[in-house]
Amino acid sequence: MPFFVNNCTFVADWNESRHPSVHSLILLIMKILLLGSGGRESALAWRMSQSPLCEELFIAPGNGGTHAYGTNVDMSPLDFEKIREFVKTRGIDMIVVGNEDPLVAGIYDYFENDPVLVVGPSRKGAQLEGSKDFAKRFMTDHNIPTARYRSFTADNIDDGYHFLESLRPPYVLKADGLAAGKGVLIIDSLDEAKKALNEMLSGMFGKSSATVVIEEFLDGIECSVFVLTDGNGGYRVLPVAKDYKRIGEGDTGLNTGGMGAVSPVPFADAAFMQKVNDRIILPTIKGLSQEGITYRGFIFLGLINVGGEPMVIEYNVRMGDPETEAVMLRVDSDLVELLRAAAQGHLGDLELREDPRAAVTVMAVSGGYPGSYPKGKEITGNLQPEGSILFHAGTSIDDQGRTLTSGGRVIAVSSRGDSIADALATSYRNMAAFDFDGRYFRRDIGQDLLK
Repeated sequence: MPFFVNNCTFVADWNESRHPSVHSLILLIMKILLLGSGGRESALAWRMSQSPLCEELFIAPGNGGTHAYGTNVDMSPLDFEKIREFVKTRGIDMIVVGNEDPLVAGIYDYFENDPVLVVGPSRKGAQLEGSKDFAKRFMTDHNIPTARYRSFTADNIDDGYHFLESLRPPYVLKADGLAAGKGVLIIDSLDEAKKALNEMLSGMFGKSSATVVIEEFLDGIECSVFVLTDGNGGYRVLPVAKDYKRIGEGDTGLNTGGMGAVSPVPFADAAFMQKVNDRIILPTIKGLSQEGITYRGFIFLGLINVGGEPMVIEYNVRMGDPETEAVMLRVDSDLVELLRAAAQGHLGDLELREDPRAAVTVMAVSGGYPGSYPKGKEITGNLQPEGSILFHAGTSIDDQGRTLTSGGRVIAVSSRGDSIADALATSYRNMAAFDFDGRYFRRDIGQDLLK
């Protein structure tokens, strides 16, 4: 069955032998519901809205910028009953799950018998992100390279202390469950690591740290690899990206949800990616099949390059943020077509094309983030500067039509360029196009890759 890639081809190069009839095209177009409200969802909405297969796009709940790409719906991604009613009344054909919470809560299973496609893994598959212990066990069972580890609860905390003593600093402690991207501690002192283990098991991250994974520290440079898989062995690898988690320049200070990202990643060359494919992607997909896990969606591989050898730091079960705000600029295929094929189980029929240009994103955040920060600050200036796309993350629109800050990460300034340096220059230039009280951004995104 043929599909379209862009409107220009369809209109300017019509040929009945190559394209379906108008009647067939009507049958192919879809009403889509995208769940989420961050910068990642803004970028996904932007890309999906460009597809001629997208008849209507709804974003729930969306943010102050996503209305430019579709219709915002005041609905929680975790309110499955309300989502089901919306799907029925609006005739939704496909649900695209942006963030991890609905996936871990089992949204795929909830809609499994409904006549709607869901892009995302089953509840069991979502445990790759929902439980660090599950993910580490999965990697160990399927010989996927990762750091040595053990898991501990309050019942065997003394064993945890002894395991820490067997490791060399720094020490890595991870809350087993979801912790909004903040459940990982890297500590230089053994005494401080033991103290942190006790605090985590005592409720530092609530139920998420009732189990704590301790693992050896891996020294290297990280990157993010995104795989779209159809549950039947078919998969496509999206452009590779690298994000920057620390709040301070020079990768200092507290971890955040991400201060910026770049794509491509120079060290992730063909030889490196062949190792990633053979040692990590294929064993992951095969392992999911062997364990009877339904998985039709994104697999996010958080990798580290240790002396030229890729190892897995973590799995996520959705696209990354802020990497998506850069990666979507480099996806040159029809995203809706790819997502539908994945959800239907025949992704192997399609090609994923990449834009050869570099893409970057630099995040503007609220003052005080990732700690406490004010909300409701008016964003002034030009929110559509030439050469960049401003993907809204933590924004809202008030009754007077003003755009206000509503989160820690506020706007991702994303740009393309012939090189990473060119793209960065554009994003930093356009960071000056808008402002809000307390705005902060890192000025060294991508500099480590340019040295």
